[in-house]
Amino acid sequence: MYKLANYFFTVVFLSFIFISTNTSAQTFTKTGDGVIVYPNQNYSGNVQAVKLQAVSDKIVRVEASATNGFENKSLIVLNNALTQKTNFTVEEANDFVQLKTSALQVSVNKQTGAVSFYDLNGKAIVQEKQTDSRSLVPAVFNGEPFYNIRQTFTTTPDDALYGLGQHQDGIVNYRNNQVYLFQNNTEVAVPLLVSSKNYGILWDNASLTTVGDIRPYQNLSALQLFSKDNELGWLTASYFNNKNNTTADFIKAESVIDYAFLNDTKQRLPSNFNIANGKIVWEGSVSSDIPGDHNFRFTYAGYFKVWIDGKLLVDRWRQAWNPGAVVLHQQFDAGKKYAIKIEWMPDGGESYVSAKYLPPIPAEQINDYSFSSEAGKQLDYYFIYGNNADDIIAGYRTLTGKATIAPQWAMGFWQSRERYKTQDEILSTVDEFRKRKIPLDNIVLDWNYWEQDKWGSQEFDKSRFPNADSMINVLHNKYNTHFMISVWPKFYEGIPSYNDFKKHGWLYTRNIADSQRDWIAQGYVSTFYDAFNADARKGFWDLLNDKLYKKGVDAWWMDASEPDILSNVNSTKRKEQMTPFALGSSAGYLNAYPLENAKGIYEGQRATNPDKRVFILTRSAFAGSQRYGAATWSGDISSTWPNMKDQIAAGINFSLSGIPYWTMDIGGFATEQRYQNPQDENLVEWREMNTRWYQFGAFCPLFRVHGQFPFREIYNIAPEGSPAYTSMLYYDKLRYRLMPYIYSLSGWSYVKDYTIMRGLIMDFANDNAIKNIDDEYMFGPSFLINPVYTYKATERKVYLPNGQGWYDLYSGKYFNGGQTINADAPYEKMPVFVKEGSIVPFGVDLQYTNEKPQDKITLFVYAGKDAQFDLYEDEGTNYNYEQGKYSIIPIQYNEQTKTLTIGKREGNFNGMLAKRSFNIVWVTKEKGVALNFDEKEKTVSYKGNAVSVKMN
Repeated sequence: MYKLANYFFTVVFLSFIFISTNTSAQTFTKTGDGVIVYPNQNYSGNVQAVKLQAVSDKIVRVEASATNGFENKSLIVLNNALTQKTNFTVEEANDFVQLKTSALQVSVNKQTGAVSFYDLNGKAIVQEKQTDSRSLVPAVFNGEPFYNIRQTFTTTPDDALYGLGQHQDGIVNYRNNQVYLFQNNTEVAVPLLVSSKNYGILWDNASLTTVGDIRPYQNLSALQLFSKDNELGWLTASYFNNKNNTTADFIKAESVIDYAFLNDTKQRLPSNFNIANGKIVWEGSVSSDIPGDHNFRFTYAGYFKVWIDGKLLVDRWRQAWNPGAVVLHQQFDAGKKYAIKIEWMPDGGESYVSAKYLPPIPAEQINDYSFSSEAGKQLDYYFIYGNNADDIIAGYRTLTGKATIAPQWAMGFWQSRERYKTQDEILSTVDEFRKRKIPLDNIVLDWNYWEQDKWGSQEFDKSRFPNADSMINVLHNKYNTHFMISVWPKFYEGIPSYNDFKKHGWLYTRNIADSQRDWIAQGYVSTFYDAFNADARKGFWDLLNDKLYKKGVDAWWMDASEPDILSNVNSTKRKEQMTPFALGSSAGYLNAYPLENAKGIYEGQRATNPDKRVFILTRSAFAGSQRYGAATWSGDISSTWPNMKDQIAAGINFSLSGIPYWTMDIGGFATEQRYQNPQDENLVEWREMNTRWYQFGAFCPLFRVHGQFPFREIYNIAPEGSPAYTSMLYYDKLRYRLMPYIYSLSGWSYVKDYTIMRGLIMDFANDNAIKNIDDEYMFGPSFLINPVYTYKATERKVYLPNGQGWYDLYSGKYFNGGQTINADAPYEKMPVFVKEGSIVPFGVDLQYTNEKPQDKITLFVYAGKDAQFDLYEDEGTNYNYEQGKYSIIPIQYNEQTKTLTIGKREGNFNGMLAKRSFNIVWVTKEKGVALNFDEKEKTVSYKGNAVSVKMN
């Protein structure tokens, strides 16, 4: 007994010595670029070492390791971003070690390892939570050791959170919401969070990640459920085998609605339910003893409705094969029952529905948010500080790469549909555009241009495209139109390119082993290539180069780049499909597939043809995609009014994720049956919805129409002379008139790290009223865009941000800021306002971007405040801008002196205009001027030297 007691005394004593030593004598080590702190593992969430690295004055890398060593590999961050030399100091004070730069103070708690960020005045910016801040829990995937990683931050009640890629829940401010980062059709995972308090967090992890309120969603059974007859414990589920019937075929007690992924309905729905033509209605009441904000998240495909307390809150449709999502926040009183009714009509044989729930956030966690990743070697993130959101984006691009400038033609109008089936359809469509004088720069060929059983061959089906080289040549030389083509990373088993990639070990083979068939005809077995394999990336480019690029293809549409090997599978299945994986286990890296896929095309084309800009449209993206010439569109959204509205928030947050080029399928991709051959009221609605969507799309970074039948050309949507045709043509022409403005924004995205589609937080951060506005945004520095997303609306509420006045674009009428107005929104017009203190350059009338030189530019000067605009120009299609071959004409307006100065041109490039004229139009509070391109109050000749003009 004495020996045993002595043993325990010795263990306790040695533990005390270890803890004392760990928290004092061996507290930290200063390094060449920062400091390593050694916290007490008993309080640090299994962390032995926390490393701060001063990347720049405003960027600090934070690493936390379960060992004393650190991993420095990253798919996201470029190595040269970390080679800058930054001045910093390290000091020890009481319980903290502090790193200080010229812009930041960052402290680490010596015992817990929790990191806090302060400005130079000592004001807290954001902090890792001081207790239970993080955890690294050992995990194994495919025999490879990882950690499940969590980091929790504590912020202030006034903080708002944005970015994180593109999601379809219609939410712009993710504060107290949950965001799941898993690449999927319509969902894009970019692990950059941007705060309204002028900081960002770039989470350096490519595994499945949850951000924000990371508590796992629960089934509805987590609530108190009551049947339609008030029985405790379930909802009443009524099954109708004919959706038009009023009497149910059978009734069940159910407390879980969870058919979220492929085959769930086949495996778990009652076998006697006719899913192809049926309907299910769940009814009853829900209650909770916890008062406050209850969060419901529904996924759905087909027709879906939700009523709570008798109010219809959700009324949606989604194509059966690609579910959507909707989030509801509902205030509940403790113990009160709330009637609930959920109605689902699948509208297809394989369809989806789920209902999940989160209780109110506990009061002690209301100011917390977290990052939780499934697999990582260590915790790793970059804290980015700045004066505004643009500084955060600039810091992100310092780390992950500059955004390339899109070729000038890409900023014009793109015509696409699913799909042009023959060479003649492509040529006749472009010919019709030119005959009708509808401006156009790019025609897009969607999937299935190959022979039916040769997906992945990248070869045209000669029965439908007998002379692809000639077709592309005619598009270029006769019609001055560019040609983009769809290229999937997909291969059918047994074709020559499949056999070649298989021989080299470049393919994911699990889908082949499973004999999984796709949806074409009888179905073909297929798989995708491993984009994480450098040799496979080169092989894929060599295939595209040989079969397509040599024919004159201008740009790449990289579809299904999630990778969507099989649609709507859960994350476990996706990881399983990505086998074998070049980097080890796919669990640690799967979200970065679209980055690596784009990298191969970008590097391949630039090596093959260094003088032509690479342009990629990819359905998914990841942090760093902007460095590879990649734009993103929002995937296979549905042709519905609610889905149109959801794209506004989706585009805002994607742009706030640091990637400047975003677009969507104008009109929505998939259509309800009632629109496929619309008549009467359905035809009226179809035309109006496309018109409203087109108005919205004209003010997005990229202007692109696409979708399933009906055909999406202006003249196929509505006849010439109709309100729809007239409006769509007006906005197409307006887009081209704005080309000097729009292409300048594209240039700024490289020169100034600018963001084209701008959430209101970017320009009006001091206006608290804008933090949750999800249906307005700025297009560049001047235009406030307000899409109309309600059928038959003739007005919509618009909040005009405080701090400046606003001019109606069309009439020039002035409005005070800081108020919500009912803005006129007649069928043909979308409300657009111009910020007081703006200079907007309008160019010449064009049919395509390089039809004529921009030798006559009309400057609309919206007075009332000082204004500035830098007119950017370059050669339009090559990379000479990287060597500084571009020009900027600084244009400034001084409100006090009423003087406009067109400054001395800076820089030059081949083909630069030696002289041009500027027409000046003044718009003031007292004198509103309608948008008229023939209007001019003063014309000045400009030859590169400064010239000033005074307002009359």
